[in-house]
Amino acid sequence: MSKVHEALKRAQEERSLSTQQGESDNGVHERDSAPPGSSAVRSLAVQQVESANGSHNGTGPRGIVTPGPASAEFPSGLATETAQTYPPPGTERRLHTPVIGRDPKTGQFLRFEDLLRTCAKPAWTLDPGAIVFCESNREVSGSEQFRTLRSRLYHLRETFPLKKVLITSAVAGEGKTFVATNLAQAIARERDRRVLLIDADMRSPALHLPLGAPLSPGLADYLCDQATDADIIQHGQEGKLCFIAAGRVGKNPSELLSNGGLERLLERVSPLFDWVIVDSPPCLPVADANVVAGFCDGILIVVKARSTPSAAIERARKELQKRKVFGVVMNAVEKADSYAGYDAYDNSGLRDGTKRPQN
Repeated sequence: MSKVHEALKRAQEERSLSTQQGESDNGVHERDSAPPGSSAVRSLAVQQVESANGSHNGTGPRGIVTPGPASAEFPSGLATETAQTYPPPGTERRLHTPVIGRDPKTGQFLRFEDLLRTCAKPAWTLDPGAIVFCESNREVSGSEQFRTLRSRLYHLRETFPLKKVLITSAVAGEGKTFVATNLAQAIARERDRRVLLIDADMRSPALHLPLGAPLSPGLADYLCDQATDADIIQHGQEGKLCFIAAGRVGKNPSELLSNGGLERLLERVSPLFDWVIVDSPPCLPVADANVVAGFCDGILIVVKARSTPSAAIERARKELQKRKVFGVVMNAVEKADSYAGYDAYDNSGLRDGTKRPQN
């Protein structure tokens, strides 16, 4: 540190000498307009400090001393000068944490428009074979049935709080992903309706396929602390439909879903949306649906016509009986069987008379 002291002392002496020659001593240690040569002196002093202080204990960039309180080691003039070259400790911008448009305490987006400015914007390519609202499917009657389902949900909302809806089924292959996708599309096509669609099926993710959206980064990456909410929320088409894919599939998805990250994510982003539609794995083979159900307001069970065994439906009902099951969606119903191929029950719950869930 002797070289440091010598350099600082020499710089201070040169500065004092220049001041005495340029103006009378009136208590000001430096002129507003620096005397000739003083800039070079200051640069030399700082350069020598950098070279002599290869390893430092401050928070500034490597090779620059972070000034502390004024002392004999750091004359006040030099300390003030170097302090202006970097932000004070604790004010550095954290990686992947935009400040604009967020609550400074909670990090929550303040407005939906703030979210759209910072979220991912991939180009989606909708699959007309899976989404009944595509232009090529204009004559398909399924679109009208999803509008009917949408209306039933709004009717239910009048009697109990309903925003975060879990879509599940008893077993695989019932069409829950098809129902979740098209229900979100039906709601998003209403004027100014904001919808968030989430793929929480990290065992067999498929919700990104009908949207033509990327699989990652997604929910799994967020729950592993490898991505932020702005990284995983996608907005890839006109309107106000946003999407969170499942992400990179890893081990132990049940543990990931129950680590508290999904619950916090829903608390932060759901106030920005009118509806949050969550697709989960089937409830009988794995426990994931039961975990996610705890963070949602209600559950729709998807049943495939002429396919789902009645015993499986009964088991699913018992598996979710403590949760907020408010309806059944009958998928793949032929026109001849019923005009309304998709059915949700307003107040009666399931077909056997189960009552509407209580909060």
